[in-house]
Amino acid sequence: MSKLILAIDQGTTSSRAICFDQNHKITGLGQKEFTQHYPKSGWVEHDPEEIWQSVVTTCKQAVENASASMEDVAAIGITNQRETVVVWDKTTGKPVYNAIVWQDRRTQKECLKLKKQGIEPRIRRKTGLLLDPYFSATKLAWILNKVSGARKKAEKGELLFGTIDSFLIWRLTGGQVHATDATNASRTLLFNIARNEWDEELLKLFNIPRSMLPGVKDCADDFGVTKADVLGAEIPILGVAGDQHAAMIGQACFAKGMLKATFGTGCFALLNTGKDKVLSRNRLLTTIAYRLNGEVTYALEGSIFVAGAAVQWLRDGLKIIKNAAESGELALKADETQDVYLVPAFVGLGAPHWDAEARGAIYGLTRNSGPAEISKAALESVAYQAHDLLEAMHKDWKTDTSDIVLRVDGGMVASDWTMQNLSDILNAPVDRPVILETTALGAAWLAGMKAGLWGDMQTFAKDWQQQQRFEPLMEPALRKRKINGWHKSVRSTLRAKQ
Repeated sequence: MSKLILAIDQGTTSSRAICFDQNHKITGLGQKEFTQHYPKSGWVEHDPEEIWQSVVTTCKQAVENASASMEDVAAIGITNQRETVVVWDKTTGKPVYNAIVWQDRRTQKECLKLKKQGIEPRIRRKTGLLLDPYFSATKLAWILNKVSGARKKAEKGELLFGTIDSFLIWRLTGGQVHATDATNASRTLLFNIARNEWDEELLKLFNIPRSMLPGVKDCADDFGVTKADVLGAEIPILGVAGDQHAAMIGQACFAKGMLKATFGTGCFALLNTGKDKVLSRNRLLTTIAYRLNGEVTYALEGSIFVAGAAVQWLRDGLKIIKNAAESGELALKADETQDVYLVPAFVGLGAPHWDAEARGAIYGLTRNSGPAEISKAALESVAYQAHDLLEAMHKDWKTDTSDIVLRVDGGMVASDWTMQNLSDILNAPVDRPVILETTALGAAWLAGMKAGLWGDMQTFAKDWQQQQRFEPLMEPALRKRKINGWHKSVRSTLRAKQ
């Protein structure tokens, strides 16, 4: 009997595939980076064909590294970068344009135009989202309007739309299944999260043909079977969730009031609000945390566009470090008397500001400021932004959150310095799990549970293990001064772009 679960983790900068055994232990891993395309300022694209090849390659790598064969894989779970848009030909399967990435800002003018028409409040009530280029709908409309012949073909029913999960499902099943799950659908600006269906009014507003859209399933559901000539075996796809939702599941944040934050390219914090669809008064997002057996659990989400991307900037832009691990080492050498702040608004500011026009800035530089101070400011900016998210959640969430513990995952959490600083600035405990691959683990649990190989929600939650807890050590007066300095820097950045 096949006992391995293969999780596909298709991210913003790389594709990963991880094999898990029945004890949730990682037995094999494959990873492959792919090209980031920046055709114009503020534009970010991926080649869907390169993504597809990277997924096939890493799946085979993971199984090979697990000393197994594809016949040993019982089920596949998929998690993916959200909001990124792919449009492909229904007959040939070929994309009509590059994938437009969640970070892309090209549709800012269209969003501003709709805001001026007073449409945003109605969209927020239906989708829980804001009118921002971050989400899928305006990107999809751009492809239909700007790519020659695309709209005419779409209106004839010849084109399909999907976020990355849908594109992968379609390819893996040989074009037999065009589907997504409720979490990815909830990030498109086209899905009514109260009624759990594509919204006709929003489709009309953004001028999107209904025939392009995938069917929407539960997170643990039947998404078809892979064609044998794709991966080498017929394997059921039984779990799908957007990356942040999968991470929430992987962190076992199933109880109302539990909180997780993923520190990857960006930072995304999700607070489980149970069956309550909380509409934020502080510009957070209301989203579907997960949908199981037809029942929806909601979450409040705060999205930071730049977290680990700030460390990548230190490495690739400023070239003051050779690898990410050096950022913490360099920060330890910083002059403690200097208050240097980096506001990493390289692609605008996310929650709770949602200002697409803001741009990055550094404050507090002196003649003695150097690579160490800038590196420290980059790492500290992540904690400050997370602080702003949690403050907004405190204001929106009516339940007492004073005893909340933050569960963390993502590439940045391996740094003890960064996690201690996060705990200090938040003035809250931060728990780092034993299994840091929580996004892939969440997708694997969905598939493994649906396949009957892994335990139910309660069993999975009991199995979650803490690797280390970071407790706040910073003096209250220092914390207050540092946060005040950060807020002053953000206000200056927002003013500067006007």
